[in-house]
Amino acid sequence: MSAAALPLGACAPGSGAKWAAAGHAADIPAATPTGKSVTCIPITSIRESRVRDDWTIDFRTGGDTWYRNTLPNRCSNLGFERSFSYATSLPQLCNVDIITVFRNGGGPTGPLGSCGLGMFQPVKLAKEGKK
Repeated sequence: MSAAALPLGACAPGSGAKWAAAGHAADIPAATPTGKSVTCIPITSIRESRVRDDWTIDFRTGGDTWYRNTLPNRCSNLGFERSFSYATSLPQLCNVDIITVFRNGGGPTGPLGSCGLGMFQPVKLAKEGKK
């Protein structure tokens, strides 16, 4: 069984209070798809993860390839804590796997909830701050 904690790790974010209340961040860099979505990425190729909001995680793999994972359901506290872990018996992280959100910083430690992953979409990310 493999486990990892990846701290700090919606292609077109919306705006306004309703969007933010739904757990979407307005400052997510735009992502242009560069190929077909895949169900899994090899764990050994993951170099970095960036949690963008309660719905979105970008994974950087070897060769500077980025995969955007848009969760099928909101993962409360993910965008605030920006810290999660996963456990799998396979050498890859897949759309059927579950992540667990952890508190990142002060206060009581421990899991805050678990959420399912979505498909991994290869993307070219816009420069930070550009949408």
